[in-house]
Amino acid sequence: MKITVVGAGAVGATCADNIARKELAQELVLLDIKEGVAEGKAIDMMQTAALLGFDTKITGVTNDYSKTAGSTVAVITSGLPRKPGMTREELIGINAGIVKGVAENILKFSPDAIIVVVSNPMDTMTYLALKSLGLPKNRIIGMGGILDSARFKYYLSVALNCNSNDLQGFVIGGHGDTTMIPLTRYATYQSLPVSELLEQSVLDKVAADTMVGGATLTGLLGTSAWYAPGAAGAALVESIVRDEKKLFTCCVSLEGEYGQTDICLGVPVIVGRNGWEKIIDYKLTDTEQAAFNKSADAVRAMNNVLSDMKLV
Repeated sequence: MKITVVGAGAVGATCADNIARKELAQELVLLDIKEGVAEGKAIDMMQTAALLGFDTKITGVTNDYSKTAGSTVAVITSGLPRKPGMTREELIGINAGIVKGVAENILKFSPDAIIVVVSNPMDTMTYLALKSLGLPKNRIIGMGGILDSARFKYYLSVALNCNSNDLQGFVIGGHGDTTMIPLTRYATYQSLPVSELLEQSVLDKVAADTMVGGATLTGLLGTSAWYAPGAAGAALVESIVRDEKKLFTCCVSLEGEYGQTDICLGVPVIVGRNGWEKIIDYKLTDTEQAAFNKSADAVRAMNNVLSDMKLV
């Protein structure tokens, strides 16, 4: 089993570190375009093996995709991170060319790989990969909803003063400050609906905080977050390579599901060895469906930029 992570920046390196610690593959390849960065981080991580007890071999390479040959999963984190005041939409022009080139190079050497997209704007980059690579739709997965759902559970845990591992909560829709939809109605604390424990005003604040969770961290850090995004990417990889059949919110191709077509958007899916295997219908209310449709409209507007640039 070999896994490739493209992009040795903060998110990519954190994702790789989590994959190695979990021993999800015999070999992990970390690739970056900047000379020496992937090699240095790979050596640094390998020097933790004796301390942490993992056996995964980590190899760092500079822009040599031949070293990624035979990868089961490839995680794409390449591209510019979002900076303070920058929207995900503004990243399209820069990151689209990067993501398309990376995905094409991966498939030259690993034609059967499952592609995990982390690069922003994630929904549009996932759509780009789907349209430009010609792969079966189940092999193209955007990570964003896993991260958004983890942030949702964090804010719920703060409001409830409880352990976030005791919570279930999903965020659907686009991976953006104005497009994600925290499903507070379905959130539970050890099977008990959180709506029975929290006032509606508190739930509304939790949802609002979740939606700007990424922007909040960008404002504090001066760049995009990396610990949770990296861990979210690794969690998705784990469900694939271990065929865990976990239910995650992932950005996938919709062909009529949730009332949308010709778009990649975050919905609950089962993730296993074949990639994403089944979309779960959460039976949205009219209000939730209207919000989902609005989210789709916003993402579709970003996708249209790809058409204008003749990338799809």
